[in-house]
Amino acid sequence: MNTISAYKIDVHRRLCIQKDLSELSSWIHTLECFNIELDHHKIIEKQLIKNTSVSGNIQALRRKNILNMASLCKYEQELKKEYEYGKVEYDAVRSKLHNQKRENYLKFIEECNMFKNQFYVLLHKYHSK
Repeated sequence: MNTISAYKIDVHRRLCIQKDLSELSSWIHTLECFNIELDHHKIIEKQLIKNTSVSGNIQALRRKNILNMASLCKYEQELKKEYEYGKVEYDAVRSKLHNQKRENYLKFIEECNMFKNQFYVLLHKYHSK
């Protein structure tokens, strides 16, 4: 009976970690796409807008994006290691850690969206001139 319980706990642990890894993969992909978007924004800023404040915002967002990606990649490696070799049950502490990572990611995405909206408003103003 104890072996069956341990097996079920391990299956549950792996399932939860796999779910976290899938979500994490999506986050990393989104940040990679945003990095490409920033490349395009930088080109538009240099050729059309020519505003050092916007250029600085793009550079600051790129730095934050890279730091977020690095943090998420490190977290991904930790999860993969835990998936393969770990024995610790998936509990509230692990879930809370993942939720904190999600909150940080969503805050950054919100910041990115605000920047994009401001950037497009600026482009619209340029077009109106």
